[in-house]
Amino acid sequence: MLETTAAILPARDFDETVAFYARLGFRETGRWDEQQYLILVRDKVEIHFFGHKDHDPATCDHGAYIRSSDVDSFSDAASQAGLPVTGRPCFRPAEDKDWGMREAVVIDCNGNLLRIGQFLDG
Repeated sequence: MLETTAAILPARDFDETVAFYARLGFRETGRWDEQQYLILVRDKVEIHFFGHKDHDPATCDHGAYIRSSDVDSFSDAASQAGLPVTGRPCFRPAEDKDWGMREAVVIDCNGNLLRIGQFLDG
């Protein structure tokens, strides 16, 4: 039986990535510099990163969708991080979408897109 998944995303610099995600409430739970691998966790969500020093955030096409039972709480907390609403990195607060979701958007320091969403009907 499948129960969880973890996105594996590129990161140019692990220290920069850890600092960025710490502003969003994530903590480092594993780092293997020799293997170029990093794991960050918040609540029940894990995001894994592979080292890619030549990665260009401006052309990044990586991302993940994170389901939430309370996207507004995440959005309110993330709003305190002081991220811009455009560019890379950025944060856009939760809003209702036509497709039946309430979503917040984060583009991290590596250009990775994270959508954090909750069904509008609960």
